[in-house]
Amino acid sequence: MKGTFPIEKLEQLRTPFYYYDVELLRQTLNAINAEVQRHENFVVHYAVKANANPKVLRIIREAGFGADCVSGGEIEAALKAGFPASKIVYAGVGKSDWEINLGLDNDIFTFNVESIPELEVINQLALQKGKVARIALRINPNVGAHTHAHITTGLAENKFGIAMRDMETVIERAAQMQGVRFVGLHFHIGSQILDMGDFEALCNRINELQAQLESHHIRVENINVGGGLGIDYQHPNRVPIPDFKAYFDVYAKKLKLRPGQTLHFEPGRAVVGQCGTLITRTLYIKEGATKKFCIVDAGFPDLIRPALYQAYHKIENISSEEPAETYDVVGPICESSDVFAKQIDLNRSHRGDLIAIRSAGAYGEIMASHYNCRQLPQGYMSDEI
Repeated sequence: MKGTFPIEKLEQLRTPFYYYDVELLRQTLNAINAEVQRHENFVVHYAVKANANPKVLRIIREAGFGADCVSGGEIEAALKAGFPASKIVYAGVGKSDWEINLGLDNDIFTFNVESIPELEVINQLALQKGKVARIALRINPNVGAHTHAHITTGLAENKFGIAMRDMETVIERAAQMQGVRFVGLHFHIGSQILDMGDFEALCNRINELQAQLESHHIRVENINVGGGLGIDYQHPNRVPIPDFKAYFDVYAKKLKLRPGQTLHFEPGRAVVGQCGTLITRTLYIKEGATKKFCIVDAGFPDLIRPALYQAYHKIENISSEEPAETYDVVGPICESSDVFAKQIDLNRSHRGDLIAIRSAGAYGEIMASHYNCRQLPQGYMSDEI
């Protein structure tokens, strides 16, 4: 079954472009809030890196979410969209001085600190402003995740976070600094995780670390477990909303929170992934020596995931009801990697047909580039066209 698209309206727009199903986005946000509200100490910060379309951000902010940012530009985008600074968390291994100062000037909730040198710089910049920065230490838990190697972040070999063996030393260093206040621990093990056992393993590791800290009379106010919940790229129509109940239940049942502790989450892809579709138009059907190509006007500058991660996206010809044929769906870019899918079945395609590349709401529009001097794709909301 194909997704439901207002084809007559889409036909009027210049391709390629992103189309966002606002109703599905709101249903997804409601599903998250329904689960979070079962737990008075759960707080959600949307990971802005997944999609920073201003209209998407506004809808997420209206649902009451905070923002998880990994750059100064994302902090600015979150503030412009109306996210309260008191709900903004800021992570990243390479925070520059202007980005730290931006966070300090706006009194954001926390800086998720990833190294001792970063901690020292935040302390110095805060003292210069007569401020005290709230900091959470991002700990690398050395927990693997069943996902693509490029999007794992919680192994010792990854660049992210502070080694577990250094955790207490860094907390002690922070306690001696006048410009920072230690308020929590932060973790994130990767992205597009569908195996709940990975999150359970993280809970077990956090339980161990909490017990270790308590043996030294160190209390933690906030635990931030990051995000990572994946979506069903194979079946966007059948599973449009991830299983948030299973996800949050893992933490409710397996993580041993202490009285008064707040648990923070940073979902991104799970919030916006399924609501976005890249709409492109068929330019040519080319008969090759051994295969048939559907050449479209979108390329990897518009959606880089298949070229970068060999990622799968379900592709549909939303203009045709003819019998299926087998195609390689490729773009116009002068690179051999400019391929969206190989040997897939599409309804028989013709020049001018609209092709929908599904589940593109996360890491689609936000990662687009001007390569080949192409214009960036526009993003359209379903309730505005």
